[in-house]
Amino acid sequence: MNKELITQLPRVEQLFDQYAERFGKQQTAYRNHVYRLVNLVMAQRPVNDEELGKLQVAAFFHDAGIWLAGTFDYLQPSARLAEHYLQEEGLEDWSQDVRTMIMNHHKISRFSRNHLDLTEVFRRADWVDVSLGLLRFGIPMARIRLIKRGFPNAGFHPLLLKLSGQQLLSQPWRPLPMLKR
Repeated sequence: MNKELITQLPRVEQLFDQYAERFGKQQTAYRNHVYRLVNLVMAQRPVNDEELGKLQVAAFFHDAGIWLAGTFDYLQPSARLAEHYLQEEGLEDWSQDVRTMIMNHHKISRFSRNHLDLTEVFRRADWVDVSLGLLRFGIPMARIRLIKRGFPNAGFHPLLLKLSGQQLLSQPWRPLPMLKR
């Protein structure tokens, strides 16, 4: 596992630059979440260059539909945005893997029995971050603390609570539409 924190990813930075206006004052909160997610993946297993490319795209777009499509039911919109980006970049062959990571990152149960499957690792990384480290999936707490210090919350979790509350009030029959079994 990579001991150094990954603090700069060119593709992620380019995407945040491209969409800066859409994220507004919440950009730091989401950027830090994206970097925590990538580092939590790397805390579980090494990735090769192609996997790191796919991971950057999936990490940036996985929740981006909240801001870029204006919805809390954001899995499909986020996946479509990622696929459009990959098409523009000539990386269509990554589409299935990136889509699978995005569509399954809120899956409650395992995606794969293979604990090293990139989608499964990505799913666990998001749960570790969203649970504030209560769920760890074998990642040492010291590593989680290091990642959280490197990329502070910056209001991300309160934002999730606020959005969840708004969703509950507007559609109580679908309180968390992005969760999957």
